[in-house]
Amino acid sequence: MRFPIHITTDMMKHQTRMAMRGRERYPYVLMLEPLYTCNLACLGCAVERHTGKLKDRLPLERCLEAVDQSEAPVVSICGGEPTIYPELKELVEGIIDRKRHIYLCTNALLLDKHVFDKVAPHKRLTINVHLDGMRETHDHVCAREGVFDHAIEMIKQAKARGYHVMTNTTVFKETDVNEVRELCEYTKSLGVDGMLISPGYQYESVQRDMFLARDDIHAKFKKILGFSKHYRITSTPQFLEFAAGMRDYNCSPWSTVTFTPNGWKGPCYLIGKQYTHSWEEFWNDTDWDYWESRKDDLCQNCAMHSGFEASVVAESRKSPKDMVRLAAWNFLG
Repeated sequence: MRFPIHITTDMMKHQTRMAMRGRERYPYVLMLEPLYTCNLACLGCAVERHTGKLKDRLPLERCLEAVDQSEAPVVSICGGEPTIYPELKELVEGIIDRKRHIYLCTNALLLDKHVFDKVAPHKRLTINVHLDGMRETHDHVCAREGVFDHAIEMIKQAKARGYHVMTNTTVFKETDVNEVRELCEYTKSLGVDGMLISPGYQYESVQRDMFLARDDIHAKFKKILGFSKHYRITSTPQFLEFAAGMRDYNCSPWSTVTFTPNGWKGPCYLIGKQYTHSWEEFWNDTDWDYWESRKDDLCQNCAMHSGFEASVVAESRKSPKDMVRLAAWNFLG
């Protein structure tokens, strides 16, 4: 299977519960950013995500309250660099106690110091290591030499210790797709359990000319789609076809909600038009119809999985052929 069976069944149960409640919109994933402190300042990262003070981090109880409020079956712990969060062990344990699945999104530099001896392997925990290319490219994006080699060593150690490990790669304007395939081949040889590949999207607070316009996304992802079946890429085939310009979907910004030290971020993970510490205010006051339509200028070059994978699932329910494709992709992948 492409995903562990408990993740698949938990997602199916969640969708069934929401349908029984008559809800058409509901979160699939909570992006939980407990801090804005980081040990890197990567070129593609928004400034606020690596300049925060540790003292301004979210309290543990507030993080767990956000998990409860969102009801999302998957929690992606990001930031900042989450391995710096002093209460990480208690946070992971609290989320697991709630029977949610965790993706710990990390640059991997501190796994040996802050995770391996504190947070035990668990079927509900996946370590998600960011790799934006092979050595030279990744170190350039991270603006520091040696990051790639250290991350690879941490992946090897994590696999040896029994953790479920995947990688996360962002495709930028200057990304060589042949290098993406080389990275897939290399991480496959390390025994990683999955690979997420997503097009780079220009954050509001990132002004560098390194992000993809829509035509760039289509061109690069047509090539990625061509070799995707050879690797455990976690993006659905329909999403890859969307990124390649072969399908079109409305966005589902409500499917991935984000809680940060500034509160709930609206309307989506990447666009912060407003922040509020009230879940009800965030959920009820966001104009979901407008943001689903992709009419806003900020949405024109976005093809992020966080907004469109839920759209893939919703639209696939209308097509028996697409449902069969999804099932085969997951269970036979």
